[in-house]
Amino acid sequence: MIQHISIRNFAIIENTEVDFEEGLNIITGETGAGKSIVIEAVSLALGSRADSSYVRNGANKAVIQLVGELDGEEIVITREISAAGKNLCRLNDEIVTLGQLNLISRKLADIHGQYDNQSLLNPDNHITLIDSYRHETVDMLKEAVQRDFEIYSQARTQLARLLASEKENLRKMDFLRYEADEIEKANLIPGEDQELEDRISLLQNSEKIFESVEKAYGALFEQTPSAMDGIRSSMRSVEEISGFSSEIASLGQEISDVYYQLDDISHRLREIRESLTFNPGELDAAITRLSQIDGLKKKYGDTIEEILEYYEKISSQLNVFENYDEHKVRLEKELKQSAHALRLSCAALTEARKISAAELSEKIQAELVDLNFADAKLDIQILPLDKPTENGMDQVEILISTNRGELMKPLVRVASGGEMSRIMLAFKNIISSCDEIPTLIFDEIDTGISGITASIVGRKLKEISRHHQIICITHLPQIAACGDYNYRIYKESDDTSTFTTVERLDGEQQIREIARLLGGDHITETTLRSAHELIESAHC
Repeated sequence: MIQHISIRNFAIIENTEVDFEEGLNIITGETGAGKSIVIEAVSLALGSRADSSYVRNGANKAVIQLVGELDGEEIVITREISAAGKNLCRLNDEIVTLGQLNLISRKLADIHGQYDNQSLLNPDNHITLIDSYRHETVDMLKEAVQRDFEIYSQARTQLARLLASEKENLRKMDFLRYEADEIEKANLIPGEDQELEDRISLLQNSEKIFESVEKAYGALFEQTPSAMDGIRSSMRSVEEISGFSSEIASLGQEISDVYYQLDDISHRLREIRESLTFNPGELDAAITRLSQIDGLKKKYGDTIEEILEYYEKISSQLNVFENYDEHKVRLEKELKQSAHALRLSCAALTEARKISAAELSEKIQAELVDLNFADAKLDIQILPLDKPTENGMDQVEILISTNRGELMKPLVRVASGGEMSRIMLAFKNIISSCDEIPTLIFDEIDTGISGITASIVGRKLKEISRHHQIICITHLPQIAACGDYNYRIYKESDDTSTFTTVERLDGEQQIREIARLLGGDHITETTLRSAHELIESAHC
């Protein structure tokens, strides 16, 4: 339930705080005093969208803080709207997104306004209304329908794409087969091009390389004396005196390391020298092969790896083209199976909706009798659609007859404004009992009603408040008299500004406020007595 709301610099409200209680909380006030602004502030705290126009003129930001209780735990919601357009949401002092706030808020309170009456007149919304009743069962079936519809849609799209591309694929097939054969015959090996470039460079410069390697090898190993002879002699000389000094021993070790490193180098130079044989045929073959690879690169990719990736891609396409009939049969089978599964899940959802609709119709009709529709009849009609959708195969419309002897007609063609308020109240009462939403907020629930009907609506709100906290804005004394707690919104002005304030009324103040609703500003003893009697009759 909602326990407290603090509103600062919001519209014409400078600073006001309201404590709400369990039961029926009634808010009244003169037209233009700002009753709906308070509900708008509550709506913002519960996650509705805001803009800078809500910020009071001259203020930097508007701040709305709501304290409530959900599942036995206190929650604190803070909304800040700056004049610059920035919007900040906090839940228990942690910054949250508007979506996260909505997930929590929809469990805390449900706000009903005039727009809800209009939404009830639109048959497209009726299926959502029906699904919200016993939603635990319906939601699981809807998830199954949505999953099966996605699988069905994918199979249908794949088959349609295959059928549409049949002629184009036949034209492409010969060309792709030529490309695949060309790449396949090349028998490419990753890294082969780099090895060929190195081999060609070696072959093209083999004479110069041979001469240089021969000189290096000769200087190290074959000349008399050679570099290796000199280093060997130095190594032996130092070894003879290494026992006299650790430093000399270390130098001897270093000379020894150099000797064996050069010995290894000399062997490798000799291997290179012996492998260097200039073969014009080998050079021509290497150049031809590299040229072939470069030609493939121009067509199919910048590297051998990219060429091979392209080959895999077109091979896969060719596989589809060449096995067209097989793919077609497979996709047709998948489409048939997914269509069957979808129809089964749709049928299960339809059956659940019919059960819910029958039960809901009966309960709503009983509620309407309590709301002064003594002869009302209501039926929730579920008709099949031509084809399945992600929401099933059902079209839902609410039919009603408000007077004895009248035919059942669509709701949009029958109900007046006052009737719509009572019908929506009946729906809210039944559906909210399933949702277990602790707080219901009604703005302008009394639109189009008066007299005995207003008293009946007031008593119905009183009945609902036994199981839910109710916050209701009204201008009718019959409804205000039913309040467990009454609040008055009033507006004051000074030379420069206008201020809206909310005050909680005690017993005498409640009587005077209801007397004002009965007789206007001119309150007499008669209107006071009438107000007192109205309150007593409402609470008896």
